[in-house]
Order: sequence, then structure tokens, then C-alpha cells
Amino acid sequence: MRTWFPDMLMSVQFPVVFHLGPVGLPAHFVFESLAYLVGFRLYLYLRNRHGDSVDSDQRLLVITAAALGAALGSKVLNWFTDPIRTLHNWHNPVYLMQGKTIIGGLIGGLFAVEAAKHFKGIKQRTGDLFAIPLAAGIAVGRIGCFLSGLDDDTYGIRTGLPWGVDFGDGIRRHPTQIYEIIGLAILGGLLLRVWKRPHREGDVFKAFMIGYFGFRLVVDWIKPGVFVLGLTSLQWACAAMLVYYAPDLPYLFGFRKVPSYDRPASTLPLL
Repeated sequence: MRTWFPDMLMSVQFPVVFHLGPVGLPAHFVFESLAYLVGFRLYLYLRNRHGDSVDSDQRLLVITAAALGAALGSKVLNWFTDPIRTLHNWHNPVYLMQGKTIIGGLIGGLFAVEAAKHFKGIKQRTGDLFAIPLAAGIAVGRIGCFLSGLDDDTYGIRTGLPWGVDFGDGIRRHPTQIYEIIGLAILGGLLLRVWKRPHREGDVFKAFMIGYFGFRLVVDWIKPGVFVLGLTSLQWACAAMLVYYAPDLPYLFGFRKVPSYDRPASTLPLL
């Protein structure tokens, strides 16, 4: 059945594999690699353009802690997406190493960085430079998730809407990966606004986390999953993080004035 998407997209055979001579490169691998590259280059650009609040050694510590925490968190939370299946495969290392989730990566990276900063006595907020690169990197990575079709667990449930996509099983589904790309583009614009106005150090990163967790809390209702008390494990994690960031909402929405000693509005265009 034809969908609302252009003819070129309707002719896609999922999962997409790019061929480089005799070598086949899965789209997920290609775009995940590109996501890391785009995110890192954008981070370097922002750091060079606007400076950094911590020295190079401290920043290296933060990046290392974030990477290790994200790798661990993305795996651990993924195990809870289907707890029964995980229990049945608890002694299967292949199963345990498969799959990961961005939500777990963000949470693991956050608390790993906070632990490392506490250990080293770093008081500055260090996340602002990561916010926009993270939004851009996740958006690029979601292109690969979309092109992976049913091989990736990020597709939506059945829909009768005209933009539903058949990923190869004859069922038109919500293209939730595309929804997320659009949502991240909007979130990126909001992050630019936060950056350019007076704000507390760390508010840009907090705005990213609140925006992303809020979006995922909503959109994951139209994804397949194991629901417990009305929410999946990923949604429960998002809800918990929104509670964690609740004290910051009055500042981000302008209900409470930013202290005069914190970061002034940017006098230069961010990009």
C-alpha cells in the first residue's frame, strides 16, 4: 500500500545496506559512526568558539567518565526493556551485549560525570558544550535506526495514518525515528534560545535533558514494549529524570529570575 512518503522512500528495502565494493555496510553502523563524528566536531567547534569553563585535564576526565558511564548505562537499562526475557538469557553473553538505549546512555553518562567531578572536586557545570552536539548526533543516528527497519527496536506500533511506513512485515507503523529527528531539530532551536539569553551555567544541558526525556516519555507510548503500570522501563526512567530536574524548571521557563552573577546572554551568534 502506498504511503504519504515520497516514492523514493516507499521503494526502500529494509534493512538498508550500503555497498562499498565487496563490503556491505549496514546503515545503522554508517549513521551511528557519522553521529559520533558530527557530535564531536560540533563540540570542538563550540568549545573553540565560546571557550570552556574547565581546563583540558578536567575536560578529559569529564569526557572519559561520560563515555564509560554511557556505555554501561545504555546496556543496563536495555536489559530492563524486557525483564522476563533478560532473566531467561542472564547467562547468555551474546544476548547481554546486544542492544543499547540512548536513555540509559544519557543517565549513565550523567551520573558517571557527577561522580568523577565529586571525586576530583570540580564545582563547575560542564554539560552545556555537550547539549547541542548530543541533539545533533542523536538525530543523525536515528536516520540509521530508521533505515535498519525491523532489525532495530525503535519503530512504532501499527497506524492507519497516511505517513505510516511498512518496514518489511506488511504492517504500516509509526516512523517514530522520524518523529524523533523532527523533535530533536525543534529541541536544538530551543537550546539556541536558552544559550543566547541570560542563564545559569549548566542550563543548556539541563534543557536538553528535560526536552529529550519529556519527548521520549510521550513518544514511547506508540512503540512496542513491555508496560508495567502503564509505562515501559524506558518511560519510567524518563519520568524519574524529569523529577530529578524538576527544581530547574522555574529557571528554564522564566518563572524565576537568573541570579546576576551567572552567565549573561551570549553577545555572539552561537553557530
